[in-house]
Amino acid sequence: MAVYVISVAAELAGVHPQTLRIYERKGLLGPARTLGGSRRYSDEDIDVLRRIQDLTAAGLNLEGVRRVIELEAEVDRLRQELAEARAEARAAVDQVHRHYRRELVPLDMSPVRWLPQR
Repeated sequence: MAVYVISVAAELAGVHPQTLRIYERKGLLGPARTLGGSRRYSDEDIDVLRRIQDLTAAGLNLEGVRRVIELEAEVDRLRQELAEARAEARAAVDQVHRHYRRELVPLDMSPVRWLPQR
């Protein structure tokens, strides 16, 4: 929920409000807007601001920061997709195993006894 005005968000992130406007122009941040057009920042936006600060402190320029954030989002999406695929595969394997268990008959209960060739 976007609740922080730009000055509060800037203070929480440890930057100048103008920096937030620059980040928004560069596409790094997309705050919500009120009907009057004022920016409102959420806790998630503050986390993104802190991540941007960490990356710029590590020496990345804003384009590099944008790309890193984009790639991190892609990795998160792929991890979620992988977890869902694993769960589906596990469910499919379990279903096959349940199906096989119904069809298997113990050897001593088999109608025709199998004996190896000598």
